Amino acid sequence: MKSKLAILILLIMVLPLSSCKQNKEEVNILFLHHSTGRVIWIGNTTSKVKTLIRKFSDRLAKGQLPTMMSKYNREHKTNYKIKDQIFPNYTPYGWNNFPYDYYNIWVKNQGEEPFMEEPTLEMLTGDYQVIIFKHCFPVSNIEPDQETAQIDSDLKTLSNYKLQYGALREKLHEFPQTKFILFTGAALTEGSVTEDEALRAREFFQWVREEWDLPGDNIYLWDLYSLQTEGGLYFKDEYAVSEHDSHPNEAFASSVAELLFSRIVDVIESDGNNTLLTGVKK
Repeated sequence: MKSKLAILILLIMVLPLSSCKQNKEEVNILFLHHSTGRVIWIGNTTSKVKTLIRKFSDRLAKGQLPTMMSKYNREHKTNYKIKDQIFPNYTPYGWNNFPYDYYNIWVKNQGEEPFMEEPTLEMLTGDYQVIIFKHCFPVSNIEPDQETAQIDSDLKTLSNYKLQYGALREKLHEFPQTKFILFTGAALTEGSVTEDEALRAREFFQWVREEWDLPGDNIYLWDLYSLQTEGGLYFKDEYAVSEHDSHPNEAFASSVAELLFSRIVDVIESDGNNTLLTGVKK
């Protein structure tokens, strides 16, 4: 009798635990980035030990973004798994992640096989429910338009960008079960860009926010550009490494990492309805 009672008590204790585990829906998140994204991923270096470790390998020290995700999982009983990946790599493709390059890898050379060793969307969407991607800050060095726009051109012009973004949006819509989060392009400091280039960059990112981004689809924006410029034309010097280095400094990276995290969670849980494009809660 006592043994039967003990078994019954054990079952009562175990069942809630197993049902709890079953309720934790796994969401796999991939953050594709280069240098600016890496800085935001790392965020704030909270100890001298971590600083020392990062001199040898960033992979040995957990970044701010995954640390926040782990904390959120513990507190909210969620199962969100985030990882980062350089995209594209230095070789063989080359260190370029501009509108042309996403179009080139994901649209023009789409399919089940990698293109120049880079994964296509057909490959990535099989493993990840959320894919975050961005451009490096030279995306803001936008040149004057040519006589005709060319979708297959890597020349950085407004008209080329818009054609490539149009094709990219159509491609992303082919994967409605995947949520895509795209950064508005990173801004440049005043010492790193001409005024004309900066004006064209502002025009493009405004077009992305107001015309390219469609309500109710599977593409969401995170407005890094607005956070960097605060309504101005340039990346504010006090947020950058220096007036001639447009990488975010540690303090700024840490503050915006929190907003990116807020935006990611909101996109997963509420289709982005509870945050502004910057990640600030409504």
